Amino acid sequence: MNEIVLRTVLLSHAAATLYMTGLIWFVQIVHYPLLGMVGNGEFTAYEQRHMTLTSWVVIPPMLAEVGTAALLLWYRPAGIPSFLLWTGVVLLVVIWLSTFLLQVPCHEKLASAFDPQVHRRLVSTNWIRTFAWTLRGLLALGMIWVFLKPS
Repeated sequence: MNEIVLRTVLLSHAAATLYMTGLIWFVQIVHYPLLGMVGNGEFTAYEQRHMTLTSWVVIPPMLAEVGTAALLLWYRPAGIPSFLLWTGVVLLVVIWLSTFLLQVPCHEKLASAFDPQVHRRLVSTNWIRTFAWTLRGLLALGMIWVFLKPS
């Protein structure tokens, strides 16, 4: 893969990762806690709409992040240690497992009716993704630093 394409993949990867890092912090600190303040009469419709609209905001960058991570692993940019790339992939696996094994089931339960215990579980388990994406964001910035620094 030529340098321009590889640079584009690396920057696209960092953009997707940093986008998701910022978004997950917003979700963790603002959005998920405020779910508990939606009235019971409106909650089910709110949660169902939330799930639909959120998909449009998170699926494209999550897929871009996975795709570019795979390309970076396959065509490792010069100077970037493979352990950084593999660490990023392991963190992606943690994020995706957490999403589909912990957060999605909580949302599915909440889509039927508000349950304070399920809401607390959603907020508390989302810290897994928050920390994993924060570490991924730092890794992405580190890879850009290593790749773009002058020789």
